Amino acid sequence: MSLAPPQPVPLAELVLAYLDELAHVRRLSTETVRAYRANIVEFLLAAESRRKRPLAVEDLDLWAVRSFLAAQHGKEKPLTTSRKLSALRSFFEYLRRKKLISENVAKLLARKKAELPLPQFFTPEQTSALLDPMLPTESDDARKNAVTLRDRAILELIYGGGLRVSEAVNLNLADVSPEDPGQTGDEPILLVRILRGKGRKDRIAPAGRKATEALSAYRVARSSLAHPKTGFVDEKALFLSVRGQRLGVREVRRILDRATAQSGLPQSHPHALRHSYATHLLGSGADLRSIQELLGHQNLSTTARYAH
Repeated sequence: MSLAPPQPVPLAELVLAYLDELAHVRRLSTETVRAYRANIVEFLLAAESRRKRPLAVEDLDLWAVRSFLAAQHGKEKPLTTSRKLSALRSFFEYLRRKKLISENVAKLLARKKAELPLPQFFTPEQTSALLDPMLPTESDDARKNAVTLRDRAILELIYGGGLRVSEAVNLNLADVSPEDPGQTGDEPILLVRILRGKGRKDRIAPAGRKATEALSAYRVARSSLAHPKTGFVDEKALFLSVRGQRLGVREVRRILDRATAQSGLPQSHPHALRHSYATHLLGSGADLRSIQELLGHQNLSTTARYAH
């Protein structure tokens, strides 16, 4: 991951060192580092704009933080502002440890209390309407068929295994394999090995039959997604782009947008498939502790939101 903040950014070298610590010392996820970077850069640009001169570390005071947060009032949700304050607290704590400032003034400000939104999810009927039609049509275009099979496989796997989108795109071929359940006549269970998920935790998630079938069909066609000119194919990545590279998070969002449009469902976010997985398990009688383990949640309170 490139840590370089967009240029020009006030105190760019300091920001880069902070992001490097987040990624390589604290080992936060790529998405978390990206979010912190966006929030810190937004704050620094706003502070420099108010000063009307190049920003110095000495300018990062309580007034600068209060002014920045006050400007967000009425423009964004309280939860968003609270997350930005968390990013500032982390950044200021880094500056304090480096003895660049004497006090973490961001800790003097209280977070706005905001209710977490209930998870968005698809009903079982909507899930079927979304995923079942995603099969290739009669076509001689191998690449087009491979794209269709890939799209279905990744959405089925996110739903069938309760994966985060970042976890799905980071999967390697070796991370997904059928395992013998140990009972004669039983179908093999597809096990997904998630390495360094959120919080850098590893876990194993079983996936359902439809995810297994969709993934098997995609793997047969996967080589058709090689780069059209160079023939390049990422040898490790499970899900490939049309250029043979590892598929990105944004592309998964576009895949779901196409699927919802084709099925007549309202636009949603890929994370809704993970919410749907948990909600459907809960509705089928699974207990929260088991769902917590399957989702990789650190706190049961996070899982309990699915009991809405």
